[in-house]
Amino acid sequence: MAESAGIDVTRVFAAPRERVWREWTDAEAFADWFGGTACDVPLETVAMDVRAGGTWRLTMICGPERREIRWKGEYLVVEAPERLVLTVTDRPEEDARELVTVVLTDRGDGTTEMQFSQRGHMTPEQYEQAAQGWSGFFGRIDERLAGRGPGARHR
Repeated sequence: MAESAGIDVTRVFAAPRERVWREWTDAEAFADWFGGTACDVPLETVAMDVRAGGTWRLTMICGPERREIRWKGEYLVVEAPERLVLTVTDRPEEDARELVTVVLTDRGDGTTEMQFSQRGHMTPEQYEQAAQGWSGFFGRIDERLAGRGPGARHR
């Protein structure tokens, strides 16, 4: 899943493309899956201006020590419901940003293929860790789309 140059994931979700698109662009949905099951994202910390040039931000709270991770980025390309390109950083004070591309393809059978990539400035080890994190996040999307798990966990 992780390569020295970044991350590439292809995953099929059992939901129509428009529904998967909402997971990426609706603040309440995004807050519920971003962080997987290990971290919480309080909905009041999420701001999303989903348009080219718009920004997003959220605070993830992890572990029993309640460690805060502040995420932010910018939307570069928004082509609903097919393609989303955004920057991501958990170190807003630094210039280094990761570039995330999400392409959603309607498979014609009620399922959606997601091609996800992340490129930027991280080391191979950091990409491996990030790939594991994204895998957990995408597992949470699977749960949400199947109607399993806490539906509105973050309020």
